[in-house]
Amino acid sequence: MQLQGQTAANVLLVANDASPLSGEIAQYYQKARSIPAANFCRVKTEPLETVERGVYVKLEQAITKCLAKLGTAEIRYIVLTQGVPLQIASTVNSGKINADGASVDSELAFLYARRQGMKTPLEGPLPNPLYRQRDTPFTQRAFPIYLVTRLAGYSLADVRAMIDRGLAARNRGRAVVDLRDESDVDGNNWLRTAALLLPADRVLLDESTRVLEGVSDVIAYASWGSNDKARKQRFLKMKWLPGAIATEYVSSNGRTFERPPAAWTLGTWTNPSGWWKGSPQSLTADYLWEGASGATGHVNEPFLSQTPRPEFMLPAYLGGRNWAESAYLSIPSLSWMNIVVGDPLMRLAAK
Repeated sequence: MQLQGQTAANVLLVANDASPLSGEIAQYYQKARSIPAANFCRVKTEPLETVERGVYVKLEQAITKCLAKLGTAEIRYIVLTQGVPLQIASTVNSGKINADGASVDSELAFLYARRQGMKTPLEGPLPNPLYRQRDTPFTQRAFPIYLVTRLAGYSLADVRAMIDRGLAARNRGRAVVDLRDESDVDGNNWLRTAALLLPADRVLLDESTRVLEGVSDVIAYASWGSNDKARKQRFLKMKWLPGAIATEYVSSNGRTFERPPAAWTLGTWTNPSGWWKGSPQSLTADYLWEGASGATGHVNEPFLSQTPRPEFMLPAYLGGRNWAESAYLSIPSLSWMNIVVGDPLMRLAAK
């Protein structure tokens, strides 16, 4: 049963007419989720992953026009498709907490408030009103934001498979929570708390220095990603269940959805020759390629304090909230570097 406010009628689907891939993904998702034709928003902008602020402003204006045409329709979720720009470039303080860049997705989240007259500064993150609201239904009267997710992957086939897996989600399997050494107490404590808040028979918590891989029946995964010094491999070879989600504390994992060369693997910051798209770090898209159905990421440095908090995300998702709400209630700030990939309506049906 779909919950009130969690139906196809609440989704605005955005496709970039300058990107054939964007249009194909949008058409597939529209059919799969029965998104109303009126909720299909066509924009036209350069299909670059990183754009200047002025390009973003025009994109936001085009999306605002689509929303205005819908009149009284209650849009809660905005779904962007690959080919819609991913990142707004910083002009000042790139890589610092007062940078003026952001992901397109996170910037669009505050479009709801801006339509109500709110002024939002460009520099730095802004508090997310939905953060930590695990037990409160998402309404825009209480939380004046849009929940923005992205359908993206290395190929059209990958994105279609991700959508299909989301539709087949069931409430089974276990969460894998993988800590690293004790050099980062806060992040490890958040992971431990996530494990404590889940049913004991549905969680695999590893506090050793090894990296978990090849685990079966995975419905959720949280870790340090490539920031775990013990991790050397790009792929973890998990056996993901339909509807599985992944999150990690990695600064640049959502930097691109362009497929790396097959030989590329995780590297170090001291050797630029081993970087892919400006970074040696793990990639959100790799989890989706391996079989996850949703994942979080960052287009640029978010700082640990602004990464998704697994102790809010995992219990919410395994407890029945949809993917968009589970992800956004775990993210401390918006107008920042975070992205959420996957079908916003995906949720774990009854066993």
